[in-house]
Amino acid sequence: MLLCELASLIKQSRYVAALTGAGISTSAGIPDFRGANGLYATRRYDPERTFDIQWFDRDPSVFYAFARDFLNILSRIEPTDTHRALAQLERQHLLATVITQNIDGLHQKAGSEHVIELHGGFRYAHCRECGQGYELEELKPSIFAGKIPLCGSCSGVIKPDVVFYGESVQGMDEAIAHVRQASLLLVVGTSLTVYPAAMLPQLCPGTVVCIGYGTRETGVSGTEYIEKDIDAVFAELQHLLPRVS
Repeated sequence: MLLCELASLIKQSRYVAALTGAGISTSAGIPDFRGANGLYATRRYDPERTFDIQWFDRDPSVFYAFARDFLNILSRIEPTDTHRALAQLERQHLLATVITQNIDGLHQKAGSEHVIELHGGFRYAHCRECGQGYELEELKPSIFAGKIPLCGSCSGVIKPDVVFYGESVQGMDEAIAHVRQASLLLVVGTSLTVYPAAMLPQLCPGTVVCIGYGTRETGVSGTEYIEKDIDAVFAELQHLLPRVS
């Protein structure tokens, strides 16, 4: 698909949704998880321990070692051109929602207001014992000091609202509802290998357009592919959209 065709499709579509993955954040400086140099491939963090809820309850220090490094990265980076472009599309009423598999919060930092975080995020946290809620800023002193954040009410271990293995994804019903009414679904920066998010394109009754390198077959007939640099695609779209009639 040509970019001018995609710009026309975005402008003309009744309801547009976006499904995003790690590929939109790598240019910001966040390493992906499953790529050739990703965190899983390099084994710097063992996914069997880092993101397993049973292991967290046994030894939360494994996850918090990752969290300390990850939050240090987040404190130094800014949203990409793609994050900002998606936020701009929302402000122009050309994009209804962003459904993301990412936990970095860069969509919100870029200005997107309607974001469904299937795998949760770090902004909020809860005590594993009593359920007391916390915001990330309250936990940072303990995390950066190499300590396990503990609940002020019951001394239980606090866990950020990141979805671990063994936990249900968040907002899936809402995501499905958006996809099912989408006349256009933009699949951006994801290889569609992680379920249940990977099944969402199959539920779209409209056109599915996959953007980025390494996308795989969606199982949806008529899916279009744009295998180019994601930031370059969205930078060009921002120039094309105002001129679309």
